[in-house]
Amino acid sequence: MKALRWQCVVAMAWGLAACGDKPDPGWSGYAEADYVYVSSPLAGTLSALHVQAGQQIARGKPLFALESEAERAAREEASARVDVARFQADNTDKGKREAEVAINQAQLQQARAQAELAQHDLARKRELVARGFISKAQADEAQSALTQAQARVRELSSVVQVAKLPARADERAAADAQVEAARHALKQTEWRQQQKQQAAPADAQVADTFFRAGEFVAAGQPVVALLPPGNIKARFYVPEAELPSVTLGQNVTLECDGCGAAIGARVTHIATRPEYTPPVIYSNSQRSKLVFMAEAQPAPADAQRLRPGQPLSVRRPAKP
Repeated sequence: MKALRWQCVVAMAWGLAACGDKPDPGWSGYAEADYVYVSSPLAGTLSALHVQAGQQIARGKPLFALESEAERAAREEASARVDVARFQADNTDKGKREAEVAINQAQLQQARAQAELAQHDLARKRELVARGFISKAQADEAQSALTQAQARVRELSSVVQVAKLPARADERAAADAQVEAARHALKQTEWRQQQKQQAAPADAQVADTFFRAGEFVAAGQPVVALLPPGNIKARFYVPEAELPSVTLGQNVTLECDGCGAAIGARVTHIATRPEYTPPVIYSNSQRSKLVFMAEAQPAPADAQRLRPGQPLSVRRPAKP
């Protein structure tokens, strides 16, 4: 008799449930995160780790530093080469030193005195030739000496002028190019030194650290994993029959245990290929169905209420 009454109660409960509207069952999913793995493009020994897992860090704050003695020395060498190239370039704008110019000027004065002396000697010998005291050959020798003395004066005059001139335009251009090349080499060494010290690219939580101070880190190997609030999203699976009802930009709500009020999100991705067995699934009823993976992005402030790997129920907002 009791069994009969229990069967009647169950039948009535099922009947009442069938009379009401069925709630939207939603889709099963989980919270996923796109971690930011921070590394250095250069290898080196980890000299300092400024953060620890679970810590909140602001953008621009230091994360870690690798030993950079070689880069520092290379930077100082490159800086010195820039100075050398710049001094050489500046030197092309100048003539010889005053003392060197003074030597050339003294030589010019001597040449002028010799030319003047040769001029007087020629005039005197011409008079003697006219009087018949010396031969014409001696006068010709005096003329040759005067010509040589005058040529020497012209030569030294040019030497003095050249000594006061700067370098030629091509030499100046070559010196400027050497300065520019040295500056670019300095920038390269500065960049290498900067890459040994990495800072947070955004406000984020330190998800994990992979090395301790004193350990060797290979080039490109992550040292710190960061999780910015905006990088948390919902990943869920839509049965093939329901796929036409999901569109990019569509609003959905996310529900999870301990999350409080439902979290609004927007569909940002729908897979183009189906899956028979999603990598993580929390509903036995969907395990054997053909599903499509989709992703929804909540606002950064709401995303902080989610934890990667946390099971979620994704629903369409109720129609007003």
